[in-house]
Amino acid sequence: MQIHFAFALFSDMYNISYKMKKRNSTFILLSFAILILASCQKSSRFEIDTTRNRVDVKIHRFDKDLLSIDTTNTQKGVESLYKHYPEFIQDFTENILDTAATDTTAVSNLIHQYLTDKTFAQLNKKTLETFNDISDIETKVSNAYTYMHYYFPNVKLPEIYFYVSGLNRAIMMNDKFIGIGTDFYLGNDFPMYKDLNYEYLIYNMRRECLATDLVSTTLFRMFVMDGQDYRLLDNMLFRGKVMYLLSVIMPDEKPEVLMGYTPEQWKWSKKYEKEIWASIIDKKHLFSTDLILIRKYMNEAPFTAPVSQESPGRLGSYMGWQIVKSYMEKNVNVSLTDLMSDNNYQKMLENSGYRP
Repeated sequence: MQIHFAFALFSDMYNISYKMKKRNSTFILLSFAILILASCQKSSRFEIDTTRNRVDVKIHRFDKDLLSIDTTNTQKGVESLYKHYPEFIQDFTENILDTAATDTTAVSNLIHQYLTDKTFAQLNKKTLETFNDISDIETKVSNAYTYMHYYFPNVKLPEIYFYVSGLNRAIMMNDKFIGIGTDFYLGNDFPMYKDLNYEYLIYNMRRECLATDLVSTTLFRMFVMDGQDYRLLDNMLFRGKVMYLLSVIMPDEKPEVLMGYTPEQWKWSKKYEKEIWASIIDKKHLFSTDLILIRKYMNEAPFTAPVSQESPGRLGSYMGWQIVKSYMEKNVNVSLTDLMSDNNYQKMLENSGYRP
């Protein structure tokens, strides 16, 4: 169509009016094609209007209130924490401070020591700056929680708390809440991280990753692996189900962000997907129940050892996601509820038609 347009534009064989009509019709057709393509790229059979029956998430800012305590009167600040966060502070004192919540004097002393310790001064200052305004994070989580409530209305969604722990613990959760340590998301160039963490873990210690981590934590809290067997296959497809659901409820996030990969790691995985699958099959790893082998495929690591030292870690989760995606594309009658309740991973693989 572009060749015809160029020919019409420069040929003396056509008059001006014809050329203008040709140009206009071409422009209209191209615009229409672009709109259709954009619509196809964004559309999903699971897409919903998140402005309707919306779940508005308000994150409790325990971190900000703790870091804002006046250390000349720490006791008063701690009393305020007990008043405003009566349930959360129970878990915080026991899991982070390793102290009973009833011992308010000990709790006050420990918090005072933390807030006045020069070692954490830069960490605490950076945390307050980085997470001064979290409206964007609340919007992302609200959108995802609206999806969850729409498709799984009987699941009680947890309260969310932000806290700081001096890089002691990144996640806390129970039946009522999920807590996220904001001091773990200050940017992969934050100097303190290099001394305390493995290099392959630092990339995802960015503010941009917090909402995704929070939502995926919620999903792993909602859904627990319950397969008849504990094979690599079962682990891969269970993780794959969660990753697929995560991609549905956070449709605006890039797949590499959802996966926790760098753009280069994502490209590598896509490029060698066929070879990765062939390697798993050839080595007879797919049905292995060897826990050490399974961890090598599924756990955080600088690379997936059974595959290649050039590979990213957690390729088991990546491959599981691709298989589940293929399964859902081929079986359009399967709902999200059906998917998450199906633990017959052997059958799921067989019905996926997966061919990388």
